[in-house]
Amino acid sequence: MKIINDLKNIKKPDFLIDLQTISKVKSILLNVKKNGDLALRKYEKKFGNDNINFKVCDADIKQAYSKVSKQQIATIKFIRARLTVTEKTLRKQFQTTVINHNGVKITKSFMPINNVGCYVPGGLAKYPSSLLMSVIPAKVAGVKRIVAVSPPNNDGLIDPLTLVAADICGVNEFYKLGGAQAIAALSYGTETIKSVDKIVGPGGKFVTIAKSLISNNTAIDMIAGPTELGIIVDDTTNINFVASDIISQAEHDINTTCFVVTMFTNVAHLISKKIEEKIKHVKRSNIIKSSIRKNGFIIICKTEQEMIDLINELSPEHLEIITKKPGLIASKIYGAGLILMGKYTPSSASDYVFGSNHILPTNTFGKTRGSLSVLDFMKLDTKIQSSKSSLQKTLKHVYSIATAENLPNHYDAIRERLL
Repeated sequence: MKIINDLKNIKKPDFLIDLQTISKVKSILLNVKKNGDLALRKYEKKFGNDNINFKVCDADIKQAYSKVSKQQIATIKFIRARLTVTEKTLRKQFQTTVINHNGVKITKSFMPINNVGCYVPGGLAKYPSSLLMSVIPAKVAGVKRIVAVSPPNNDGLIDPLTLVAADICGVNEFYKLGGAQAIAALSYGTETIKSVDKIVGPGGKFVTIAKSLISNNTAIDMIAGPTELGIIVDDTTNINFVASDIISQAEHDINTTCFVVTMFTNVAHLISKKIEEKIKHVKRSNIIKSSIRKNGFIIICKTEQEMIDLINELSPEHLEIITKKPGLIASKIYGAGLILMGKYTPSSASDYVFGSNHILPTNTFGKTRGSLSVLDFMKLDTKIQSSKSSLQKTLKHVYSIATAENLPNHYDAIRERLL
C-alpha cells in the first residue's frame, strides 16, 4: 500500500467520467424507452440470460426457500428487525406540524412515495443484504408498491437468499433484470413493468450512469459508486484491525478506494507491511491486490486538523476512527457518509448487523447527504389555507415584490379577490 507524504499527490478516481460508457448507456436507455420488452429481451440475451419470463413467480420463491438454511432465514429476520427499529424510530420524529401566520394556516406533513424501484446487484454476485437495506426503509415509510430488480445468473435465476429476503420483507414485484436496461424499465415502463416514481439501490458503472441519466424523468436516491473506506489511526491503534478492515472492503471490487490517514510515519509503514502479509493468506486476494494497488494509499498528515480537513474533502463512504478519543475527532467531521468510532465498530459489521444502512453516498456526496433511510421514501406535503382578512393584510407586500419583479398579474390575481 503506497505511502504518501504530500496531500497534492492524492487523486480521487471519478468513474463517472467515461464518455464511451455514457454513450453505451444512453443507447440502452433510448432503446428500452422505444421498444420496451423487446429491447429488454435483446439485452438480457446479450448478457447471457435467455429467460424471457422477467417476473419472479410464486414457484420461484417457493423453490428459493428450499435452497436456503434455517440459519440464513434467521439472519435475514435479525437484520430486518434491527433495521426496522432504526427506521421506525427515525420515522416517529416526523410528525404533522401546523403553523399559523395570523389566519394563514400552513400544514406540513410527511407522506410516503407511492411506488419505488429497488436495484439489487446480482448476476454472479449475491447481495441479499442490499435488498434489505433498500426495501425495509420503504416499507417503514409506507410505500404501497415496492418493485425489486436484480440481474440473474447464467441459468436465468436469482440468488435464492435474495428472493427469500424479498418475500420476508414484502416486495410486491420482483423482476429478473439487471444493468442499464433494468433502470430504463423502471424509469420509462414497458409492457410488463409499470414505471416507478423513484429508483434506489447501488450498482456497477452502467447502473450508476443510467440512474444519473434518467434522473430528469425519475427521482433517484444518490450516486452510489464503488465502495470507499477511510480509517484515521494513531499510535495506539491495533494495526491488525486496520489491515483486516482494509482487506474486507477491498474485496468488494477492484475499483474500491481504501485509505488510511495518520500523523505517525512508523504506524503507516507497519500498516502497509501488515496488509501485504495478510493478503497472502486471504480469499479473493486477486481482487484485493488489484483494488489496493489501483486506489489504496496511506497519507501522513502533519496535524490533526490537517487530517480532519482531508477527510472532509475526500468525504469517504465509510470512515473508521480508531484512536484514543474517536468521539472528539468525529465531532469535527461533516463529510463522511457513515462514521464508525472505536475498534469494535468495523465497517464490515455496519454492512450487515448494526441496524444502520449500508447504502451510502460515494464520490464526495457524503458532504450533502447520509445513508439511505425512511426519508428517501417520503415527501414533504404542504397545505395552505388563508382567510380573506389575512390575504388583505398581505396586499401591500405583494404589490411591493410583484412590482419589483415586474409581475403585475400576481398582484391583480390577489386584488380582485378583495374587491
